This record gives sequence, C-alpha cells and structure tokens, in this order.
Amino acid sequence: MMSSYLLVFVGGGLGCVARFLVATGVARHYAGSYPVATFISNAASCLLLLAIIGFLSQDHTSRWARPLLVVGFCGGFSTFSTFSFETAALIKNGHPWVAAANIIISLSICLAIAYRMAK
Repeated sequence: MMSSYLLVFVGGGLGCVARFLVATGVARHYAGSYPVATFISNAASCLLLLAIIGFLSQDHTSRWARPLLVVGFCGGFSTFSTFSFETAALIKNGHPWVAAANIIISLSICLAIAYRMAK
C-alpha cells in the first residue's frame, strides 16, 4: 500500500497542474478584471469534493482515495490564497465593487456546495 504522504503529494501535484491548466485556458479567452480562473477552480473543486465524499460514503474500501483525491487533488486544485490575493489586488487597483462581487459570488457558491456535503 502506498504511503498516505505519497498519495497526498501525487494528488496535490495533479491538482496544481489542473489549476494551472484552468488559469492558462481562461487567460486565453478572458481578459476582464474578475478572477474567473480562481472562481472556476474553487467551485469545481467544491463540486468534485462533493462527488468524492459521496462516493467514499458508499465505498469504505478505498483507503487511497481520501488522501489522493480529497486532501491532495482538491487541496492543490482549490486556492484560497489566490482568491485572497486577487481580491486584495482588486481593492488596491480601484475595483472595490468587483472585489465585493468576487467575495459574495465565490463564498455563496462554494458554501452552498459545501452545505450539500455537510451531514
């Protein structure tokens, strides 16, 4: 059995690569001030987490799935630090309403998804 640390490491690396792909893909098609790539990554990570936790609640034999997918991949794919930095940058660059919209939209959507997960 692979070490949980190795599973988290591999999952985190894959999640970071997925996050990078989202960021570069969005950058090719969107140049606005709203941080769309971060929102997509965080919302998609919440949805994925919901699906994984739902799967794991039915199948308790997958000891590798939680460290690989929940902690590793979703941890690497979602990004609270980037969300915080981009929101602060929006405020500093004279876009307080976009920053407020980012906070409200991101937290509302991600919390609604997380609410569905909570038991």
